[in-house]
Amino acid sequence: MEDTYKTISNPAEGLFKDKGSKFIAYSYPVTSEDQIKEIVQGIKKEHYSARHHCYAWRLGHEKLLFRANDDGEPSSTAGKPILGQIQSFDLTNILIVVVRYFGGTLLGVSGLINAYRNAALDAINQAEIVEKLVEKQLLIEFDYGVMNDVMKLFKDEKLPQIDPQFDLRCRIKTHIRLSELSRIEEGLNKIEGLKVTELP
Repeated sequence: MEDTYKTISNPAEGLFKDKGSKFIAYSYPVTSEDQIKEIVQGIKKEHYSARHHCYAWRLGHEKLLFRANDDGEPSSTAGKPILGQIQSFDLTNILIVVVRYFGGTLLGVSGLINAYRNAALDAINQAEIVEKLVEKQLLIEFDYGVMNDVMKLFKDEKLPQIDPQFDLRCRIKTHIRLSELSRIEEGLNKIEGLKVTELP
C-alpha cells in the first residue's frame, strides 16, 4: 500500500529570463483548494502589473486532484509545462505560480513552454523536497476501567497521544500510518467498550 508521498516543506522562489521577459516562479506546500485560491489572489495583487499569473497544482496523496491554468497565455504553453515539472518530481500538495513580466519580444510557443518549464523547475530546486507519511487521524474513546489495555497498545505501537482526557470516559486522539491502520484498529477493537472514530 502506497502510504508515503513527496511534497515540499517550504515556500520557495525561482527565476527564468528570456529576451527581456522575466518569469518569477513561486512554489508553495498546500493542502486545500481554498488555500490555493488565496495564494494565487495574493500573488496577483502583489504583481498586479504583470501580464500573466500562470499556475498548476496537485493535491492529495493519491494525486488525483490537479489543475493547470494558462491565464491568457496560448493554450498549454504555461500551466501544462508547470504541471509537467510537478509530475516529473512526483510531487503533490504543491502549488506553483509563475508570474510573467513581458520584455517586448515574443517568445513563440516553444519559447514559452521552455520558459515556464524552467521557471517552475527552479522554484522546485530552491525548495526542500520531503517525503511524508499518509496518516489517519483517530479519536479513541474508552472507559477508565480498560485504561491499562489501551496504554499498553499505545506503548507497544509507539502511537502519539494527542490531547488525552482521562475521566470516567476517556478520549485520546492519535494518528496512524495508513499501511498499519487495519492491524492496529483490529487490536483496538478487541478492547471492551472501546470506540474508534476516524477524523477528517
